[in-house]
Amino acid sequence: MSNSLWEKYAKVLVDYSVKVKKGELTIIRTDSYQSQPLVKEIYKQVLLRGGFPVVRMGVEGLNELYIKNADDEQLEYIDPMTELEYDKAKNLISIGAPLNVKNMAKADSKKLAKRSNTMKHLTEKMLKRYAAGDLNWVIADFPTNALAQEANMSLDDYTDFLIKACYLHLDNPVEKWVEIGEKQQKIAEFLNKKSKIRIEGEKTDITFNVSGRIWKSCSGECNFPDGEVYTSPIEDSAQGQIYFDFPQIYRGNEAQKVLLTLKNGKIIEAKAEKGEEYLNNMLDTDEGSRFVGEIAIGTNEMIQEVTGNILFDEKIGGSIHMAAGASYPDTGGKNVSGLHWDLIKNMKNGGKIYADDELIYENGKFLV
Repeated sequence: MSNSLWEKYAKVLVDYSVKVKKGELTIIRTDSYQSQPLVKEIYKQVLLRGGFPVVRMGVEGLNELYIKNADDEQLEYIDPMTELEYDKAKNLISIGAPLNVKNMAKADSKKLAKRSNTMKHLTEKMLKRYAAGDLNWVIADFPTNALAQEANMSLDDYTDFLIKACYLHLDNPVEKWVEIGEKQQKIAEFLNKKSKIRIEGEKTDITFNVSGRIWKSCSGECNFPDGEVYTSPIEDSAQGQIYFDFPQIYRGNEAQKVLLTLKNGKIIEAKAEKGEEYLNNMLDTDEGSRFVGEIAIGTNEMIQEVTGNILFDEKIGGSIHMAAGASYPDTGGKNVSGLHWDLIKNMKNGGKIYADDELIYENGKFLV
């Protein structure tokens, strides 16, 4: 990517996604040095807008060392500087640029769950501040060999894929995201008038009560790339069974061919052909982790293949996803958890969605 493309990418994140203004504390996080070209440009753009940029650059392997060596007291500790950032920052920009996407694959899943439980109050704080308009945040990625390898692509091909998924190949990507947002908002407004959602498909027949909950259109303001409409269903409403045919990846670990059974909103049985123990350990993170925090419909037609990166995979045009764990306060969601695992399902193979018994979506396409 050329310097001009990094500048374009940074301007979209700073001006469109989080809308940095003069005097605002803006935390720029990244997990490795590889993202420096983009991080430097973001830093510059924040300065040019009168903001106060602070960079937090991670060191590859620290998380692995932490989970291996931390005792229970350390797993339950949150440093005051991190706490302060969640309290004081106006904007959070997170750039993923991993050197190794599998460095946590052998981590103790019970210790991971304990750490997630510790961190859940920070997640809850972030979501509440966002819902109140006190915090803006966006998650984006920088193309690396690790991400390309996970997606079974060369680095050049993966970079091209990322650019197009973000519409950065267009002269005015923001104009495109605004257009997408307007189209999706019409779908959200239609769904906001509905009370019951039913999803049918392979090994799937599940219903959710969404009465009084708010459907949201996602068009590049919290995730980049984006492309989905979502809500948080009534916490005790999910009933039935749902099958996720795509690989389900969370923190470098994987569960394949996941089949969940839900009753009164709770996942009472979780099976997987691969990674079943890890799946259940994550679902046992805390009291809220077996409840549904989100249901969503992916709309990004520039993303058609599973890449192993949830930032992209949950947006696949023609897919849905259901998150186990934390819900979104801005939709009316009340479930609190340290877990938010987005599980993705292909809907192009006969999948159907009904809203108040009206067929509104079939084979990956909206009918309304």
